[in-house]
Amino acid sequence: MKKRIGLLYGGKSAEHEVSLSTAMAVIQALDFEKYEVHPIFITLDGEWLTGPQLTSPAENVEQLKFDSNHAPNNIKQFIATHNELSFDIVFPLLHGTNGEDGTVQGLLEVLNIPYVGNGVLASSAGMDKVVMKQLFEVAGLAQTPYTHFIRSEWQSQQEAILEACEKLQAPLFVKPANLGSSVGISRATNREELVAAIELALRYDRKIIVEQGVVGREIEIAVLGNDHPKTSVVGEIKPLTAFYDYDSKYKDNSTELIIPAQVSQHALAQIEEMALRAFKILDLSGLVRADFFVTADDEVLINEVNTLPGFTPVSMYPMLWQKTGLSYTDLIDELIRLAMERYDEKQKLQYNRG
Repeated sequence: MKKRIGLLYGGKSAEHEVSLSTAMAVIQALDFEKYEVHPIFITLDGEWLTGPQLTSPAENVEQLKFDSNHAPNNIKQFIATHNELSFDIVFPLLHGTNGEDGTVQGLLEVLNIPYVGNGVLASSAGMDKVVMKQLFEVAGLAQTPYTHFIRSEWQSQQEAILEACEKLQAPLFVKPANLGSSVGISRATNREELVAAIELALRYDRKIIVEQGVVGREIEIAVLGNDHPKTSVVGEIKPLTAFYDYDSKYKDNSTELIIPAQVSQHALAQIEEMALRAFKILDLSGLVRADFFVTADDEVLINEVNTLPGFTPVSMYPMLWQKTGLSYTDLIDELIRLAMERYDEKQKLQYNRG
């Protein structure tokens, strides 16, 4: 019998378009002989639009968008649809806030619907770069120096914040704490650029993180699993621009991805060990991509983890697994299996004291 899958994509997020690309790629790769596919589109305004069942892959992204005049447009209707169809599993393909940050995962937990990927705690901690780095710090994972603040502090203590930032070695990287895909990130080498970068980042989040730049190679590794995760080969990002920004990732093809990356055995062992430790520290499950810097003297620093990394066939996470021996289609199947495994484990919990 086919598994009934609800594909959840779009979202009220600055990464809305990235999510649409991810959904398109997954739909193209799904085995329609194995899965019954039901698209659920969340608009930029936060409307939940349930579309007709897909019986074959969509031909373009526009087919994945629904008009609210022709589709039910709220979460209640999604719940009603689930009650009617009884999804076997939901596959969240949401990047960024209101989707990757534990909010949707919490809804699915309350509804007791199995879903692919990380749980509530892992998603929220992995989304907030400040919380993530604080947990890494407690666990003793080496990372680059950073500082952070919120909008109200910037408005009342601007000079003190700038002085704290300037104690870090330039170039500095200014980021919204709760966003991915390099949205709102800027590189700053002087105070004027720093102020402009902070103002840009504050358009996307109330919490800002400023990191000291690292002279080193950008190395990434994919992790897959639940209680017994495994790692892929490593890959290297070589941006041809000043840094790996949104345009480099998604628009101008100005980044070279080298898979597998050539690193020393010492660095490789460090990367694998730190990635698995980060996976455990954040209580991750399903999938994560862990990003590192490797300096000229072979020091390994963890940068961040991404709980729903780019997931098109040409994104780093699927490519790392492809080079490890797991195809894109098989990777999707494995993520669905892992989600069901985690759901079944949770069903063993007892909620009464009898």
